[in-house]
Amino acid sequence: CDQANGPVAISKDLDMSKRVLSIQSHVVSGYVGNKAAAFPLQLLGFDVDVINSVQFSNHTGYGSWEGEVLQGDMLLKLVDGMDKNGLLTDETGHILTGYIGSESFLRAVVTIVRQMKAANPQVRYVCDPVLGDTGRFYVPQQLLKVYIDEVIPLADVLTPNQFEVEQLTGVRIDSIDDVQRACCILHNFGVPSVLITSIVFPTNAQQSQDSMGIFASKRFHGIETESYEDEQRILYVPKLPGQFTGTGDIVAVLWLALTANSSVSSLGQKLEQLAGTMNAIVARTYQASLEKLQKQGISSLEEPKDEATRKKIVRSREMQLVQSASDILNPPISFKATKIIKR
Repeated sequence: CDQANGPVAISKDLDMSKRVLSIQSHVVSGYVGNKAAAFPLQLLGFDVDVINSVQFSNHTGYGSWEGEVLQGDMLLKLVDGMDKNGLLTDETGHILTGYIGSESFLRAVVTIVRQMKAANPQVRYVCDPVLGDTGRFYVPQQLLKVYIDEVIPLADVLTPNQFEVEQLTGVRIDSIDDVQRACCILHNFGVPSVLITSIVFPTNAQQSQDSMGIFASKRFHGIETESYEDEQRILYVPKLPGQFTGTGDIVAVLWLALTANSSVSSLGQKLEQLAGTMNAIVARTYQASLEKLQKQGISSLEEPKDEATRKKIVRSREMQLVQSASDILNPPISFKATKIIKR
């Protein structure tokens, strides 16, 4: 796509304050949303201020849950209380958002991000625009327009999956050219850094049927000119059988940390570290799931015979996050990122 005369996408990939305001879901049991965010960030040296958009007993993949939903007006009150006590200071370097289930709450997030960026223009907003996956929406579809019109122009880092980026840009992802076109559209909205996860091309000689792509794109703005340059990398990782809820939440957290770390100089290195850690976490979770189900005489490869069995399978696939602490701190380099030439 052509460069637009819209917001200038200027990277803030610098060592900034290591305090994060994380606004997303919370579960009592399991690792999604803020439960998936706080531990890795704290392990990597970040202080984390947590606001739970919902508080549920467990993630919704179980099929049933109990809990409460925080309304947009209460979110604003919580942040106002922090502000009145001097807790929204220059020390907060990052805002992170994930699953948001209502338009009122999303608009409250927009208000907070604008407020914090006005007070400190160096604050980075890392947005995981959770809309859905594999062809279906998890949230009301009217949120899509709010994301496009109001949220994305505020974001410094965006981490959509393939379905979400297709919805946000209107570009169907069938090839690397399509991914580049979609990233260009998001950059033209004003987003300097885009990470697209879980990419599966219909046919691609570089990608086996048992793998998926992760694509990173970073736009640099010329210091003395109005020109732009996009640096892009792609990497393929194994796709393990089963559904592992929370992977997208962990990806957004790790990418926040990696892009805030100026000691990891290249985009390719960041992508390789991200992929190494994520593959280790998912592989460990997959192996633990097989062992747990085997002890119960359950095959994860067969369709569950009843609801109780299905829930046991879901529970067995809760992310092995704490057990993966060493891989978070010292990412194994198992995959090589490939540079993509702009077309």
